[in-house]
Amino acid sequence: MAIAIREDVGLPRDELERLSHLQPAFGQSLGADATAASRFFAAGQALIDRLPPRPRRSEAEQSAADTLKTHLRDARIAFLRRHAAALYAQLTEDRSRFVRVEELVFRAAEAVPGLVPTRDQIRAERTLQQKDKEGHEVDQGLFLCQVLSHPLSGDHLVHGMLRPRAESLDMLPDFQRDGRIELGTTTVERQGPVGYLYHGNPRYLNAEDDSTTSTLEIGTDLILLDPSIEVGVMRGKVVEHPRYAGRRVFNAGINLTHLYHGQISLVDFFVVRDMGFLHKMYRGLSGPEFWPHEIETTDEKPWIAAVEAFAIGGGCQLLLAMDHVLAERSSFFNLPARKEGIIPGVSNMRLWRFVGDRAARQAILFERQFAADSPAGQLICDTVVPDGQMDDALLRTIEALTSSGVVSAAGNRKAMRIGQESLDVFRQYMAVYCREQAFCHYSPQLIRNLEQNWNAAARPL
Repeated sequence: MAIAIREDVGLPRDELERLSHLQPAFGQSLGADATAASRFFAAGQALIDRLPPRPRRSEAEQSAADTLKTHLRDARIAFLRRHAAALYAQLTEDRSRFVRVEELVFRAAEAVPGLVPTRDQIRAERTLQQKDKEGHEVDQGLFLCQVLSHPLSGDHLVHGMLRPRAESLDMLPDFQRDGRIELGTTTVERQGPVGYLYHGNPRYLNAEDDSTTSTLEIGTDLILLDPSIEVGVMRGKVVEHPRYAGRRVFNAGINLTHLYHGQISLVDFFVVRDMGFLHKMYRGLSGPEFWPHEIETTDEKPWIAAVEAFAIGGGCQLLLAMDHVLAERSSFFNLPARKEGIIPGVSNMRLWRFVGDRAARQAILFERQFAADSPAGQLICDTVVPDGQMDDALLRTIEALTSSGVVSAAGNRKAMRIGQESLDVFRQYMAVYCREQAFCHYSPQLIRNLEQNWNAAARPL
């Protein structure tokens, strides 16, 4: 197939013709097709590299880059449709090892050069504002989409992401001994049978970004791993903002300033967050062995959320994974993802179960907000608490939950989940999410939204 590029952009015609001839027709072994694919990817990327950096491109030059990227991505998808499962098996030693998504994407880059970006490419992109990036992360999303679309490979990857992190296992003895551990702005504390996960990012109203994802996951692991803890509680820390000075804030969602400045990663934030700590809260920790036909065998505990001030975006997403939600009377919940230009995690799969399909669409597509003490808000939260009385309300709720033990909590959670959101449904959702969020993450509309709705260009890091 000829690759149509305008002559005035200055790309050599002979190299464009060579690229057209290199377009692979897949159908051989993984090794043979990988060699052909990498040859095509290298030739295409070499032509893109001949163009000026994205901020300095003319409209015609950017159109040429987009055309080349489309041809390269079509080839990547064609290759993965045939070989994603075999490649995943190769990268995980025939599924005998669990490899987290953060590492998997770079192993794939080494195994099939050009299929996904290298560490160096991602590191270089990290120095740029979001609008100036080439968009290499999109190819990570396409790769993960195809892996998760394959039932056996996808189930194995989901299982691996539910395993405790290595850092969590290393920290567990100290946490069990001391009952408290500081993880950057995240604090984990044990009080009797309760594990408290305190989320903080005080400069940004407790928003989430790349710096909080791993610490929240480690904190979640520690609470789930400690056998003396029966229930987990998530609560926001006190923030610095003058409007909320001295008050706790639950969660302000994604750090939009970091997003605009290119400091939010597709994999390390969006994918790891939803397949890592948020999924562990919802489903628990998986075991050391993978048995593909076993259903809901995780080790889990009930979770309570204490919402003060608000649960915006990702904060609202967290509430949909909780077993009990307490919220201050003046607090509110919302999912302003459309206004931001992204997909609100797994909320599209969960919110409608709480408020119904119409209200869920209104929230996700039309920015509907839920006041905690409104009829719709009380479909998301269980208990509305007078402002300033959260401490006492939490203690009463914990006592009610633990006074007779929580031995049946895990079983009841599993029984409810199997009819609502099986692992298979979650896997399929994440396959679509990885692909679609990748394109949203690099959409020009995202930048326009952040500049128009957030005044992001005027907000320094």
